[in-house]
Amino acid sequence: MIPVLFILNIAFILLMIFGMLALVRLIYGPTAPDRVVGLDTMTTITVAAMIVYGTITAQVVMIDVALVYALLSFVATIYIARYIEEKKKEEM
Repeated sequence: MIPVLFILNIAFILLMIFGMLALVRLIYGPTAPDRVVGLDTMTTITVAAMIVYGTITAQVVMIDVALVYALLSFVATIYIARYIEEKKKEEM
């Protein structure tokens, strides 16, 4: 049987790779909504990495921090989407 710690370390490495791919989308996104999606993806991956890290190191506080970070990320994404929508209405 494969140890759980080994699986969590592999998951953490994969999350870092996926985070770098999301960073590429954030930097090279041709439009603002593409960049918002890249940013939202990065924050989601960061939350998942915090939870995996908290599980690896047995620090429960990391899960609490991840929850707060996820809520702030959600609110920020909503505000950015509203800003982009208002900007589109002004251009018309």
